[in-house]
Amino acid sequence: MSNDKPEKTKLLRVCYFGTYRAKYTRNQILIAGLRSRKNVELVECHATLWQSIEDRVEQASGGWRNPRFWWRVVTTYWRRFRTHNKTNVYDVMLIGYPGQFDSYLGRLLSWWRRKPMALDILMSLHLVAEERGLTEKSPYTGRLIFLLEKGGLKLPDLLISENSAYEDYYCRKYNLDPEKFQRVPHGADELVFHPRPVKPDSNFFRVTYHGTYLPSHGMDAIIGAALLLHDQADIHFHFFGSGPDKERVQQFAGEHLLTNVTFHGFVSQDELLDNLARSHICLGVFGETKQSHYTIQNKVWEGLAMGRAVISGDSRVVRESLLDREQIYLVERNNPIALAEGITALKADPQNLERIARAGHERYLQGNAIQPIGADTEKALRSLL
Repeated sequence: MSNDKPEKTKLLRVCYFGTYRAKYTRNQILIAGLRSRKNVELVECHATLWQSIEDRVEQASGGWRNPRFWWRVVTTYWRRFRTHNKTNVYDVMLIGYPGQFDSYLGRLLSWWRRKPMALDILMSLHLVAEERGLTEKSPYTGRLIFLLEKGGLKLPDLLISENSAYEDYYCRKYNLDPEKFQRVPHGADELVFHPRPVKPDSNFFRVTYHGTYLPSHGMDAIIGAALLLHDQADIHFHFFGSGPDKERVQQFAGEHLLTNVTFHGFVSQDELLDNLARSHICLGVFGETKQSHYTIQNKVWEGLAMGRAVISGDSRVVRESLLDREQIYLVERNNPIALAEGITALKADPQNLERIARAGHERYLQGNAIQPIGADTEKALRSLL
C-alpha cells in the first residue's frame, strides 16, 4: 500500500490588469470567482480611463482626436505602469474586459516579467461600435478600432471567451487560431442577485425588463407584446433603466395609450432587486443583431439568479447553455406575437412557470455563479503554466 500523499496544488498568482470597467458584472464575477479559489492569489492593477459608457461613445465618435483625450490616455497608462512596477511577483496576467486596447501595454509588461498573458474578450469592441452606428458615423474611427482590436487579440497567449459563437466570429474576422481560446461562461453575482423574501405581485401578472434599451434587446418586440396584451388587464409590464431606444418605446406606449406599461428609469439597486423578485417573468433579449446572437446577456443570468422564470429570444448560444421549456422559455426573436403567446402560456400554467423558474435557478448555480466561474477561470489560466 502506497503512503504517497496527493500533491498539493501550486499557488496561482494572478495580476488582473487593465483599464477594465471595475463595476461591470463580468469583471466583478471573475475577480470574485478567482478570489474564492483557495489556491489562487489575485492582485488588481487597474486605472480608470473611461468615465462612463457615454464617455466611450463620445471618444469613439471622434472625441479621441482631442489632445486632452490623449493626455488622459498617457497619464492613465503611466499610472498603470507605476502600479505594475509595485506589483509583487505573479504567474500570469489576466486583462479584464474591455481590454483589447490594453493588450499592447500588458504585453510589454508581461514580457518584461517573463510571464504569460490572457485576455478576457467577452465582446468585440468593433462589433459593439458597428451596432451603435459609430463606425458609420466615423468610418476612419471604425477602421482604427478594427485594427487596434485585431492587434490586441493577436498579442495574448490565451483568449478567454464566453461561447463558441463568439470564438467563430473572432476567428473569421481576425484570422485567429481556434486553439488559442479557453471558455469561461458568463453569469451573475449571487451576492447581489439571489432569491429574496419578496413574493411575486398578487394583484397583477408582472413582466419585467431591466436594461439599457439597446437595439440588441429587441425593444420593439417587447413593447409590441405589451400592445397585443393590452386587453388583458391583469398583465402589467415594468421597464427599468434607460438607453438609446427608450424615448421611441415611451412614445409608442403613449401613442397607443398603453395603460399596462410602467417606465421606472434607473432606480437604486435594492429597489430594482425587490421589483425583480415581485416579477412573475423576467425578460431577456429579442433583437436580431449579431451581438444579440453571440452572447447570453447579463439580464438573462440575473433573472435566473433571482429565481424568476425568464423568457428570451431563441439562439444557438442560449441553447448551448440552457434547455428550452425546462430552464428558460425561448421564443422567436423580433416577434411580438411569439413573446405575447409565451407570456400568456406561462401565466395560464403556474406550476410550469414555477418549475422553469426553479430549474433555471439550479442551472445558474451549477455553472454560472461565482464559484463555478472561478473554477473555470483558474483552469483556463493554469493551462498557460
